[in-house]
Amino acid sequence: MTMAQPLEFALDTFGDVTIGADGQRLSQAQVIRNVVAEAVLADQVGVDYIGLGEHHRDDFAISSPEPILGAIAARTSRIRFGTAVTVLSSDDPIRLFQRFSTLNALSGGRAEVILGRGSFTESFPLFGFDLSDYEMLFEEKLDLFAKLIRNAEVSWQGKSRAPLRKTRVWPPLGPEGLKVWIGVGGSPESVIRAVHHDLPMILAIIGGAPSRFRPFVDLYQRAYDQIGKAPQPLGVHSPGYVADSDTQAREDVWPGYRALHDRIGRERGWPPTSRENFEREADHGSLYVGSPETVARKIVKTVKTLGLSRFEMKYSSGTLAHEKLLRSIELYGTRVAPMVRDMLPDKAP
Repeated sequence: MTMAQPLEFALDTFGDVTIGADGQRLSQAQVIRNVVAEAVLADQVGVDYIGLGEHHRDDFAISSPEPILGAIAARTSRIRFGTAVTVLSSDDPIRLFQRFSTLNALSGGRAEVILGRGSFTESFPLFGFDLSDYEMLFEEKLDLFAKLIRNAEVSWQGKSRAPLRKTRVWPPLGPEGLKVWIGVGGSPESVIRAVHHDLPMILAIIGGAPSRFRPFVDLYQRAYDQIGKAPQPLGVHSPGYVADSDTQAREDVWPGYRALHDRIGRERGWPPTSRENFEREADHGSLYVGSPETVARKIVKTVKTLGLSRFEMKYSSGTLAHEKLLRSIELYGTRVAPMVRDMLPDKAP
């Protein structure tokens, strides 16, 4: 029987474009600078990891996480950092490896990557990829990237790029290597893919009860049993926000939550959300919104249900102001994490 792994407390953001004190949208440049300040605070209050998601649209400011991660590396001392997620299908595995081996060198080995196919498709036409190649691109590029992080010299051949013959890529990873996760949205094939490449898995649970994902966890563990290896770490990414009281948290989050949900919904044919739906997600679903006590209890329930070693909260929520995000980060690190560890002593470091 494997020992329980310590629980990591992580945060992530897509750099949601927020509203300033004058009620106007901030520039994307200001939002990017604010994200760096948020990461510095997360480091100071003991958060274990911060991830930046890649998007290519006007409501999210982060299209290129790595330069921002470099700024975070230079202004922090202990927090690990990376992506949430990198859309590997429309990226180049070699260039991605070089960017993160460089970040690892800069930070003394604190960089990580979460690889996924992404929930938006804007990067495909932007970078000249055909959506009909969606599956092939991810499969091949993941196969190449997995080889790059494990071998100093790589030979590879596929349809998506020219072959490699005993190729070395510089700068190399240091002795600590590079931690790489597979982001999974909820398909059995994605779970099996993570096991095939022997990579940790992070489940993106953005709606409904987290218990719905227990079959994917069971599949992950069975697949590892079949290959005779101990499972890699397992994490969850879900949206959340912490305030001094449940009432304040819900009142803060609701306007931005509704605006973001309905904007994306119009693009995807969803009906508008309602306050009732929002309250139901906060009460019973995957929206971790409330006081430190409320959010801590909900995290504990999810960790126990799914057997997690990382909980990753998307702390930005639509247009919610930077100052409120800072308070949420502070409470997450100083109040929520200690309470969860007290309630889960077997998950303490």
